Amino acid sequence: MPKAYWVATYRSISDPNALAAYAKLAGPALQKAGARFLARGEPAKTYEAGLKLRTVVIEFDSVQQAQEAHDSPGYQEALRALGKGAERDIRIVEGA
Repeated sequence: MPKAYWVATYRSISDPNALAAYAKLAGPALQKAGARFLARGEPAKTYEAGLKLRTVVIEFDSVQQAQEAHDSPGYQEALRALGKGAERDIRIVEGA
């Protein structure tokens, strides 16, 4: 079964305090669900139409595990803490 990668980009952050509250809850909730954080931060370099947005890449053992992590009670609590504090684009991509 191929691994899966959760890729999140932050289009905007309107409430840094809400983002901090989210991060405090989200990291442990996702790690409990099997997440391995591979990259976090702004791009070191962008090419073509690349945007300099905060990006997070998380590895899971499968798409199902990534979906279950997103839907877990702990992560849902983190999302409630974030509220409308950031506009994000999140996708789960199956590994090759």
